[in-house]
Amino acid sequence: MFAALIILPLIGAAVTWLIPYDRLRPKVLALFAFAHLGLTIQLLTVTPPESAGGWFHLDALGKIVLLSTSILFFTCALYSVGYLFYRRERSNRVLCIGLLVCLSAASLVTITHHLGLMWVALETTTISMAPLIYFNRNARSIEATWKYLLICSVGVALALIGLYFLAYATIVAQVEPSLLLDDLMRDAGKLSSGWVHAAFVFLLVGFGTKMGLAPLHTWKPDAYGEAPGLVGALLSGGLVNLAFLALVRVYQICLATKEIAFFQNALIVMGLFSMIIAAIFMARQADFKRMLAYSSVEHVGIMAVALGLGGTAIFGALFHVLANGLTKGILFLSSGNIHRSYNSKSTDHVRGALRRLPWSGGIFLAGFIAITGSPPFAPFISEFTIISSAFIQGQMLVGTVFLISLTVIFIGMALTVLPMVMGEAPADSETTSYRDSIWTVGPPLFLLLLIFLLGVWIPEPLMAILRDASALLEVRS
Repeated sequence: MFAALIILPLIGAAVTWLIPYDRLRPKVLALFAFAHLGLTIQLLTVTPPESAGGWFHLDALGKIVLLSTSILFFTCALYSVGYLFYRRERSNRVLCIGLLVCLSAASLVTITHHLGLMWVALETTTISMAPLIYFNRNARSIEATWKYLLICSVGVALALIGLYFLAYATIVAQVEPSLLLDDLMRDAGKLSSGWVHAAFVFLLVGFGTKMGLAPLHTWKPDAYGEAPGLVGALLSGGLVNLAFLALVRVYQICLATKEIAFFQNALIVMGLFSMIIAAIFMARQADFKRMLAYSSVEHVGIMAVALGLGGTAIFGALFHVLANGLTKGILFLSSGNIHRSYNSKSTDHVRGALRRLPWSGGIFLAGFIAITGSPPFAPFISEFTIISSAFIQGQMLVGTVFLISLTVIFIGMALTVLPMVMGEAPADSETTSYRDSIWTVGPPLFLLLLIFLLGVWIPEPLMAILRDASALLEVRS
């Protein structure tokens, strides 16, 4: 079953490579995405035991990220059928192949407990997404692609050094050298404290770069701004969660070594700094896709703060993985429709989206309400849980900065989003051939209904997974 999760998308990539027709490839992409989602649900329902040697095991933490990734990928694959219909001037072979390779690597990240193999899978997601950022093939997209490759590769390289340090700590402790999570947690008390601290610093910086924590976020505005909407959705709602899962694995080792306070404090500082940076740069942002990039910086900061706080905030962080990932899909897909209709990302030209595109404009507006933590959507539950946990723990400064940042970000996003969707379209606005269709509106609408449902009712099977995952990250005396 674990092998099928990885091999199925690779078979899909081979099939799309062989198909000579651009119109057919997106449908094949959607078919394999649907099969992957079905396999994911089956694995969540009946989870196989861990593999021999402990290299592969789908625990509750991996289940949350795998479910979020598979749902988001399926909706983006459906969206691609309509989106690529309007992009017939470009071949979609590389796009479809890259997406499926990325899905295979993402699946591997969620099920492996070998940190070295997880690093390889994360690097594969980075490489497979790079050509997709360059889809528009202009000067700005090539610049964004190089920034993404350079900065993320440096970050992943730093994470590799952290893994080397962690492995060397086992040699110094004279225990069996291993990068298996279970082995490291078992021998954590014997590991060299100095080498472990050095490893944690490099791993935090490395995986933090992949997540886009400030000040390591500088690749995000360009990459998200120039990538197609469905690629931006997967970068912001998918790859971010994979990097967060890698940080969570480091967190588990920190718990076992009893050195958790050092790592938690670093997470809180970087998380709050990310939220402050997002609040500063989101105000009066003229490019609405770059605005969504800074929104991603904000939300990785929220997850980092929650992980640093511990306690009940852990539940909020894990639920936010799902809530933020799906909500980002709503925003990026609907913004892609608006971009296609106006042929512009500038708020100087995009006005009156509700009149020109009632469905896409309305979904984008609802997505804005959801992502800013407003009820009754799922992000409200996760953010309220995190904020209340901060104050209950007596972390008044953290809670206050958190709240102020959220308030400033809400105002900043509103100043960009509301003029976009309200009012009249400019008289000189370019008229394009784009029209909303079931393929381009249905997927983000499905995600919107899903986060609304999760905001008012969390199904018991999902709640059980969230509880089990939270228990794995509890501080034990």
